[in-house]
Amino acid sequence: MLRTSRRNLFQAAGIGAAAGLIGLPAAAQSASYRPVYHFSVPDHWKNDPQRPIYVNGRTHYYYLYNKDYPAMGTGTSWRLAATDDDVAFEDLGTAIPKESNPNGSIWSGCMVVDEANTAGSGAGAIIAVATQEDRFATAPHRQAQFLFHSTDGGRTFARHEPAVLPNPGVVDFRDPKIVWDAARSQWVMALAENDKIGFYTCTDLKSWKYTEGFIRGGMGVFECPDLFWIESATGPGRWVLGASANTKGSGGPATYAYWTGQWNGTTFVPDRPEPKWLDHGWDWYGAVTWERRTGGQVDPRTRLAIGWMNHWDYPFTTPSWEADGFNGADSIVREVKLHWYSATECALLSAPVRTLGERASRRVELGDVAVDGVLPLDYRGRAYEVRTRVTWGSLANAGFQLRLSPDGARHVDAGVYPAGGYAYLNRGYTGSPDTTGRWRESRTPFDAARRSVDLRILVDNLSAEVFLNDGRYAHTSLVFPEPGDDRLALYTDGGPAVFNDLVITEFDPV
Repeated sequence: MLRTSRRNLFQAAGIGAAAGLIGLPAAAQSASYRPVYHFSVPDHWKNDPQRPIYVNGRTHYYYLYNKDYPAMGTGTSWRLAATDDDVAFEDLGTAIPKESNPNGSIWSGCMVVDEANTAGSGAGAIIAVATQEDRFATAPHRQAQFLFHSTDGGRTFARHEPAVLPNPGVVDFRDPKIVWDAARSQWVMALAENDKIGFYTCTDLKSWKYTEGFIRGGMGVFECPDLFWIESATGPGRWVLGASANTKGSGGPATYAYWTGQWNGTTFVPDRPEPKWLDHGWDWYGAVTWERRTGGQVDPRTRLAIGWMNHWDYPFTTPSWEADGFNGADSIVREVKLHWYSATECALLSAPVRTLGERASRRVELGDVAVDGVLPLDYRGRAYEVRTRVTWGSLANAGFQLRLSPDGARHVDAGVYPAGGYAYLNRGYTGSPDTTGRWRESRTPFDAARRSVDLRILVDNLSAEVFLNDGRYAHTSLVFPEPGDDRLALYTDGGPAVFNDLVITEFDPV
């Protein structure tokens, strides 16, 4: 891993000439929008992640894939990628194809490893339950849950007929998420049913019975529910119920909402009625979580998570299709922990997976940097991580201008506005998928009395991800800077600040 000193990395004013800049080589300054260190579909289209599973010591990650994109009406298959470090993924091709399936398109669902052979397909068989449109059902009540099984490590699957959970007569009936309830020796399914998450139980992955529903109106149609138990180093463990939801219309996020609480065998009882959010940007949708394992052992205090970096408000708007022939990328994999702030208040914290640091190719260590106004750095790059602790006495605003254009007109802003009581990620000064101008800036609360903030920001060719302080708040959004917009600047307004231990890290391509 190369390291660069802070010498000659600053300029008193202006952006320096290209000959003196440190950053990506000329060959890498192409018009490609392919992410450098984030997962992206090899070609055509991807959307929802499916919860990964562990097979023979590797993480198997399935996702919805359309090889016929931009012909979206042809539907999706499940494509498979495998990883050893949750950063670099090996493409293993389509695992559940739409072409040979009587119902065609396969939608979201999940996989489990059936160690005890509860479904009768053999001990250790991989069972998938996914939503499809039942060709025998009457429109518009066609969404039903179908079962597939694999005995070759999840590479190919056989389909079972008929549906293991037929449609009861509702329009929205999809995205099953299955977990093993060890305390009661039963499988539990959480299912998205409009503004309800329905719960079903069985012992064989086939004979599902409805138990109860978790209803929350005013959040739109739920998608991709999630249910898991997590322990904590700071207090008692909790069950967590999550789902992707769109509350933009009421001024809220449109990502992964969650509630902490208790699962009693038939329903979920939340600690509080209102949800929290695992991300507050515009593009962390359809997210899934799964167990983190080290040396084959489950870490009970840590979940891993990944989200589709897109949203159904503008799914087809991306320069990557014309430039590179693909549409679909994911967030960085995160580590998620449960933290108690008091005896009654807890939240999920998230941070980039620790193995990302092992793929660092170069670190630019700048030390402590005093800023009063705008300070361009003598650095150029399109894909990197920047970390710092910003401290101040009296301040209105401080942050980074990311992917700054040579003339200073275009940039992505990320920072804190203590005077306004919020932190932010603002993509309104560069290209983005939002053509309406309504979804420019995402905000999270920030205590105006604070005099410091820890910022960790991941920048790649199509995205920006901001993690604040302990990871209680995160912002993930698609951004579409022009390829030549590769400068970086620090700024303050209303007073000086020090950007302490400022480090820029670049990563090997994945």
